Amino acid sequence: MTAPLPFQPVIIIGAARSGTNALRDAMTALPDLRTWPCDEINPIWRHGNLFWPNDEIPPEQASPKVIRFVRRQFMRIWHETGQPEFVVEKTCANTLRVPFVAKILPEARFIHLVRHGEVVTASAAKRWKGEFELDRASYFRAKAKYAPKLDLPLYALATLRQRLAVWLGTRERLSVWGPRFAGVADLKGAPVEELCARQWVASVDRADTDLTALGDGRVHKLSYEAFVADPAQELSRIAMFLGSDASEADITNAVAGVRRSRVQPTTGNFGAQVRAILTETLKRNGYGY
Repeated sequence: MTAPLPFQPVIIIGAARSGTNALRDAMTALPDLRTWPCDEINPIWRHGNLFWPNDEIPPEQASPKVIRFVRRQFMRIWHETGQPEFVVEKTCANTLRVPFVAKILPEARFIHLVRHGEVVTASAAKRWKGEFELDRASYFRAKAKYAPKLDLPLYALATLRQRLAVWLGTRERLSVWGPRFAGVADLKGAPVEELCARQWVASVDRADTDLTALGDGRVHKLSYEAFVADPAQELSRIAMFLGSDASEADITNAVAGVRRSRVQPTTGNFGAQVRAILTETLKRNGYGY
Protein backbone atom coordinates (compact mmCIF):
# COMPACT_ATOMS: atom_id res chain seq x y z
CA MET A 1 0.00 0.00 0.00
CA THR A 2 1.32 3.46 -0.94
CA ALA A 3 2.10 5.65 2.06
CA PRO A 4 0.26 9.00 2.08
CA LEU A 5 2.30 12.11 1.34
CA PRO A 6 2.68 14.66 4.16
CA PHE A 7 1.99 17.53 1.75
CA GLN A 8 -0.34 18.47 -1.11
CA PRO A 9 1.14 17.83 -4.59
CA VAL A 10 0.08 20.47 -7.13
CA ILE A 11 0.60 19.73 -10.82
CA ILE A 12 0.63 22.56 -13.36
CA ILE A 13 -0.64 21.34 -16.72
CA GLY A 14 -0.03 23.46 -19.81
CA ALA A 15 1.24 23.21 -23.37
CA ALA A 16 4.84 24.22 -23.97
CA ARG A 17 5.32 28.01 -24.30
CA SER A 18 2.01 28.70 -22.54
CA GLY A 19 3.47 30.68 -19.64
CA THR A 20 3.70 27.78 -17.21
CA ASN A 21 7.10 28.96 -15.92
CA ALA A 22 5.70 32.38 -15.00
CA LEU A 23 2.73 30.80 -13.26
CA ARG A 24 4.88 28.32 -11.35
CA ASP A 25 7.29 31.07 -10.25
CA ALA A 26 4.41 33.20 -8.95
CA MET A 27 2.81 30.27 -7.14
CA THR A 28 6.04 29.18 -5.48
CA ALA A 29 6.75 32.74 -4.35
CA LEU A 30 3.87 32.23 -1.91
CA PRO A 31 4.67 30.97 1.59
CA ASP A 32 4.57 27.19 1.90
CA LEU A 33 4.56 26.44 -1.86
CA ARG A 34 7.85 25.08 -3.19
CA THR A 35 9.19 23.33 -6.28
CA TRP A 36 12.34 21.94 -7.91
CA PRO A 37 15.20 24.39 -8.64
CA CYS A 38 15.14 23.44 -12.31
CA ASP A 39 12.82 23.95 -15.27
CA GLU A 40 11.15 20.52 -15.55
CA ILE A 41 11.55 16.97 -14.26
CA ASN A 42 10.55 14.97 -17.33
CA PRO A 43 13.35 12.42 -16.68
CA ILE A 44 11.73 11.61 -13.33
CA TRP A 45 8.32 11.07 -14.94
CA ARG A 46 9.79 8.89 -17.70
CA HIS A 47 11.96 6.72 -15.46
CA GLY A 48 10.95 3.12 -15.98
CA ASN A 49 9.36 4.06 -19.32
CA LEU A 50 12.39 5.62 -20.95
CA PHE A 51 11.84 3.86 -24.26
CA TRP A 52 8.11 4.52 -24.52
CA PRO A 53 7.82 6.00 -28.06
CA ASN A 54 6.15 9.28 -27.03
CA ASP A 55 4.98 11.23 -23.98
CA GLU A 56 1.49 9.71 -24.03
CA ILE A 57 2.39 7.19 -21.35
CA PRO A 58 -0.78 5.32 -20.31
CA PRO A 59 -1.68 4.72 -16.66
CA GLU A 60 -1.02 1.01 -17.10
CA GLN A 61 2.69 1.88 -17.32
CA ALA A 62 2.62 3.30 -13.78
CA SER A 63 3.89 0.11 -12.18
CA PRO A 64 4.34 -0.14 -8.40
CA LYS A 65 8.07 0.42 -8.95
CA VAL A 66 7.45 3.57 -11.02
CA ILE A 67 4.94 4.89 -8.48
CA ARG A 68 7.38 4.37 -5.60
CA PHE A 69 10.20 6.05 -7.51
CA VAL A 70 8.27 9.20 -8.47
CA ARG A 71 6.73 9.59 -5.02
CA ARG A 72 10.21 9.29 -3.47
CA GLN A 73 11.38 12.17 -5.67
CA PHE A 74 8.50 14.30 -4.44
CA MET A 75 9.42 13.39 -0.86
CA ARG A 76 13.04 14.28 -1.58
CA ILE A 77 12.22 17.80 -2.78
CA TRP A 78 9.78 18.23 0.10
CA HIS A 79 12.63 17.61 2.56
CA GLU A 80 15.10 19.74 0.58
CA THR A 81 12.76 22.74 0.51
CA GLY A 82 11.86 22.82 4.19
CA GLN A 83 8.82 20.52 4.28
CA PRO A 84 6.25 22.93 2.77
CA GLU A 85 2.51 22.38 2.76
CA PHE A 86 2.44 22.26 -1.06
CA VAL A 87 4.91 20.87 -3.62
CA VAL A 88 4.34 22.33 -7.08
CA GLU A 89 5.47 20.54 -10.25
CA LYS A 90 5.44 21.67 -13.88
CA THR A 91 6.40 19.44 -16.81
CA CYS A 92 4.70 20.31 -20.10
CA ALA A 93 4.72 16.72 -21.36
CA ASN A 94 2.27 15.87 -18.58
CA THR A 95 -0.47 17.44 -20.72
CA LEU A 96 -0.39 14.16 -22.66
CA ARG A 97 -0.47 11.76 -19.70
CA VAL A 98 -2.74 13.12 -16.97
CA PRO A 99 -4.17 9.66 -16.07
CA PHE A 100 -0.60 8.35 -15.65
CA VAL A 101 0.26 11.27 -13.34
CA ALA A 102 -3.02 10.90 -11.44
CA LYS A 103 -2.37 7.21 -10.82
CA ILE A 104 1.04 8.01 -9.34
CA LEU A 105 -0.31 10.95 -7.33
CA PRO A 106 -4.00 10.25 -6.62
CA GLU A 107 -4.03 13.07 -4.05
CA ALA A 108 -2.76 15.69 -6.53
CA ARG A 109 -4.60 18.82 -7.55
CA PHE A 110 -4.16 20.24 -11.03
CA ILE A 111 -3.83 23.77 -12.39
CA HIS A 112 -4.55 23.91 -16.14
CA LEU A 113 -3.11 26.94 -17.96
CA VAL A 114 -4.14 27.65 -21.56
CA ARG A 115 -2.69 30.31 -23.87
CA HIS A 116 -3.81 31.43 -27.34
CA GLY A 117 -2.65 28.82 -29.86
CA GLU A 118 -1.25 31.31 -32.37
CA VAL A 119 1.03 32.89 -29.80
CA VAL A 120 2.18 29.47 -28.63
CA THR A 121 2.77 28.30 -32.20
CA ALA A 122 4.94 31.31 -33.01
CA SER A 123 6.97 30.92 -29.82
CA ALA A 124 7.35 27.14 -30.08
CA ALA A 125 8.59 27.43 -33.67
CA LYS A 126 11.68 29.26 -32.39
CA ARG A 127 12.45 26.43 -29.98
CA TRP A 128 12.04 23.81 -32.70
CA LYS A 129 14.64 25.76 -34.68
CA GLY A 130 17.08 25.47 -31.79
CA GLU A 131 16.82 28.98 -30.36
CA PHE A 132 17.38 29.00 -26.60
CA GLU A 133 16.68 31.83 -24.17
CA LEU A 134 18.40 30.44 -21.06
CA ASP A 135 22.04 29.78 -20.17
CA ARG A 136 22.52 26.26 -21.53
CA ALA A 137 25.14 25.09 -19.03
CA SER A 138 23.21 26.08 -15.91
CA TYR A 139 19.91 24.86 -17.42
CA PHE A 140 21.17 21.33 -18.12
CA ARG A 141 23.21 21.17 -14.91
CA ALA A 142 20.13 21.96 -12.81
CA LYS A 143 18.05 19.32 -14.59
CA ALA A 144 20.82 16.72 -14.40
CA LYS A 145 20.90 16.95 -10.59
CA TYR A 146 17.42 15.42 -10.38
CA ALA A 147 17.55 13.07 -13.38
CA PRO A 148 17.89 9.36 -12.60
CA LYS A 149 21.63 8.70 -12.84
CA LEU A 150 21.31 5.55 -14.95
CA ASP A 151 19.15 7.40 -17.49
CA LEU A 152 21.33 10.52 -17.67
CA PRO A 153 23.82 9.35 -20.35
CA LEU A 154 21.00 8.58 -22.79
CA TYR A 155 19.41 12.01 -22.29
CA ALA A 156 22.75 13.77 -22.67
CA LEU A 157 23.62 11.90 -25.86
CA ALA A 158 20.23 12.51 -27.47
CA THR A 159 20.28 16.23 -26.61
CA LEU A 160 23.84 16.73 -27.85
CA ARG A 161 23.20 14.82 -31.06
CA GLN A 162 20.15 16.78 -32.18
CA ARG A 163 21.48 20.21 -31.16
CA LEU A 164 24.79 19.59 -32.93
CA ALA A 165 22.87 18.84 -36.12
CA VAL A 166 21.21 22.27 -35.91
CA TRP A 167 24.37 24.13 -34.92
CA LEU A 168 26.37 22.51 -37.75
CA GLY A 169 23.65 23.30 -40.27
CA THR A 170 22.88 19.71 -41.26
CA ARG A 171 19.31 20.13 -40.03
CA GLU A 172 17.08 23.21 -39.93
CA ARG A 173 15.27 22.21 -36.74
CA LEU A 174 15.46 19.82 -33.83
CA SER A 175 14.18 16.29 -34.41
CA VAL A 176 11.99 16.69 -31.34
CA TRP A 177 11.18 19.50 -28.92
CA GLY A 178 8.49 19.75 -26.27
CA PRO A 179 5.73 17.21 -25.63
CA ARG A 180 5.97 14.25 -28.00
CA PHE A 181 2.43 13.44 -29.04
CA ALA A 182 1.51 10.27 -30.93
CA GLY A 183 2.17 10.86 -34.63
CA VAL A 184 4.77 13.59 -34.22
CA ALA A 185 7.34 11.42 -36.00
CA ASP A 186 5.11 11.39 -39.09
CA LEU A 187 5.38 15.19 -39.37
CA LYS A 188 9.13 15.37 -40.01
CA GLY A 189 8.58 16.93 -43.41
CA ALA A 190 5.79 19.30 -42.35
CA PRO A 191 6.35 23.06 -42.01
CA VAL A 192 7.49 23.85 -38.48
CA GLU A 193 4.48 26.12 -37.82
CA GLU A 194 2.09 23.29 -38.70
CA LEU A 195 4.00 20.94 -36.41
CA CYS A 196 3.81 23.45 -33.54
CA ALA A 197 0.09 24.03 -34.10
CA ARG A 198 -0.61 20.29 -33.94
CA GLN A 199 1.52 20.00 -30.80
CA TRP A 200 -0.52 22.73 -29.10
CA VAL A 201 -3.84 21.16 -30.14
CA ALA A 202 -2.73 17.71 -28.96
CA SER A 203 -1.59 19.09 -25.60
CA VAL A 204 -4.68 21.22 -24.92
CA ASP A 205 -7.29 18.75 -26.18
CA ARG A 206 -5.80 15.74 -24.41
CA ALA A 207 -5.42 17.65 -21.15
CA ASP A 208 -8.98 19.00 -21.34
CA THR A 209 -10.42 15.51 -21.87
CA ASP A 210 -8.37 13.82 -19.17
CA LEU A 211 -8.70 16.56 -16.56
CA THR A 212 -12.47 16.65 -17.03
CA ALA A 213 -12.56 12.92 -16.29
CA LEU A 214 -10.93 13.51 -12.89
CA GLY A 215 -14.13 15.13 -11.62
CA ASP A 216 -14.92 18.27 -9.66
CA GLY A 217 -12.65 19.65 -7.01
CA ARG A 218 -9.31 18.55 -8.41
CA VAL A 219 -8.82 20.95 -11.34
CA HIS A 220 -8.59 24.72 -11.64
CA LYS A 221 -8.38 26.14 -15.17
CA LEU A 222 -7.27 29.62 -16.22
CA SER A 223 -5.96 31.42 -19.28
CA TYR A 224 -2.54 32.99 -19.58
CA GLU A 225 -4.17 36.14 -20.86
CA ALA A 226 -6.25 36.48 -17.68
CA PHE A 227 -3.19 35.77 -15.55
CA VAL A 228 -1.02 38.53 -17.03
CA ALA A 229 -3.94 40.99 -17.13
CA ASP A 230 -4.61 40.63 -13.40
CA PRO A 231 -2.05 38.28 -11.81
CA ALA A 232 -3.05 39.08 -8.23
CA GLN A 233 -6.67 38.13 -8.82
CA GLU A 234 -5.79 34.89 -10.63
CA LEU A 235 -3.22 33.87 -8.03
CA SER A 236 -5.75 34.58 -5.28
CA ARG A 237 -8.19 32.22 -6.98
CA ILE A 238 -5.52 29.53 -7.18
CA ALA A 239 -4.65 29.99 -3.49
CA MET A 240 -8.33 29.67 -2.59
CA PHE A 241 -8.67 26.53 -4.73
CA LEU A 242 -5.69 24.95 -2.98
CA GLY A 243 -6.77 26.00 0.49
CA SER A 244 -3.66 28.10 1.03
CA ASP A 245 -3.88 30.78 3.71
CA ALA A 246 -1.73 33.24 1.73
CA SER A 247 -2.48 36.84 2.69
CA GLU A 248 -3.19 39.75 0.35
CA ALA A 249 0.37 40.97 0.98
CA ASP A 250 1.73 37.51 0.12
CA ILE A 251 -0.19 37.56 -3.17
CA THR A 252 1.03 41.07 -4.03
CA ASN A 253 4.65 40.15 -3.37
CA ALA A 254 4.36 36.87 -5.30
CA VAL A 255 3.16 38.53 -8.52
CA ALA A 256 5.57 41.47 -8.37
CA GLY A 257 7.69 39.95 -11.12
CA VAL A 258 4.82 39.10 -13.49
CA ARG A 259 4.78 41.32 -16.55
CA ARG A 260 1.25 42.70 -16.62
CA SER A 261 -0.13 43.15 -20.11
CA ARG A 262 -3.17 42.68 -22.25
CA VAL A 263 -1.85 40.09 -24.65
CA GLN A 264 -3.11 40.37 -28.22
CA PRO A 265 -2.91 37.18 -30.32
CA THR A 266 -0.96 37.31 -33.57
CA THR A 267 -4.06 36.68 -35.67
CA GLY A 268 -3.36 36.67 -39.39
CA ASN A 269 0.33 35.73 -39.22
CA PHE A 270 -0.25 32.14 -40.32
CA GLY A 271 -1.55 30.48 -43.46
CA ALA A 272 -4.86 28.72 -43.91
CA GLN A 273 -3.49 25.28 -42.98
CA VAL A 274 -2.21 26.36 -39.57
CA ARG A 275 -5.38 28.34 -38.85
CA ALA A 276 -7.50 25.32 -39.75
CA ILE A 277 -5.55 23.18 -37.28
CA LEU A 278 -6.02 25.68 -34.46
CA THR A 279 -9.59 26.86 -35.00
CA GLU A 280 -11.72 24.29 -33.15
CA THR A 281 -9.49 24.09 -30.09
CA LEU A 282 -9.31 27.89 -29.92
CA LYS A 283 -13.10 28.13 -30.00
CA ARG A 284 -13.53 25.48 -27.30
CA ASN A 285 -11.26 27.50 -25.05
CA GLY A 286 -13.00 30.81 -25.55
CA TYR A 287 -10.75 32.39 -28.14
CA GLY A 288 -12.49 34.12 -31.02
CA TYR A 289 -11.12 33.47 -34.48
